[in-house]
Amino acid sequence: MDFIFQSGFLGTRAPLFMDIVSVIVAFLPFLIFGAIFLAKQKNYQAHESVQKLLFVVTVIVVAFFEFGVRVVGGYKHLIEGSSVGHNYFIYVLIFHIIISVVTLVLWIMTLHYAKRYKKQGTLPGLYSKAHQKAGQRTFIGIILTMLTGGWVYALLFVY
Repeated sequence: MDFIFQSGFLGTRAPLFMDIVSVIVAFLPFLIFGAIFLAKQKNYQAHESVQKLLFVVTVIVVAFFEFGVRVVGGYKHLIEGSSVGHNYFIYVLIFHIIISVVTLVLWIMTLHYAKRYKKQGTLPGLYSKAHQKAGQRTFIGIILTMLTGGWVYALLFVY
């Protein structure tokens, strides 16, 4: 398992696990967009399956990320090679964490209510607009999480 802490493949100071997580997070909005496209094509079963799969994979990726950060010694160890000021980094990190947590909660709520509405027979149907708006908020959160995650990555491993 030590290999995940070796140098990554993106040409920065990042360990391998950070590069893996970063690439997955960078592709996530595009994969989510594909799942949304399935719903627009009225392929609701595929939309549901892909969304659930992406959610589970994302939770696993976040757990892998958290494990890696803890084992490597936390953000303080990761920031050692950076020329970025500690206070500035902390503000960006907190901003990223807030967006990530809010997005996770939105995604969980969207999935929960979709399951409930489907069971009630009102999705697709009566609650389609509400589900669509919840999905849009979640999608925006995923994009913001990707962007702020890239910002954190750049501060830690590029500058």
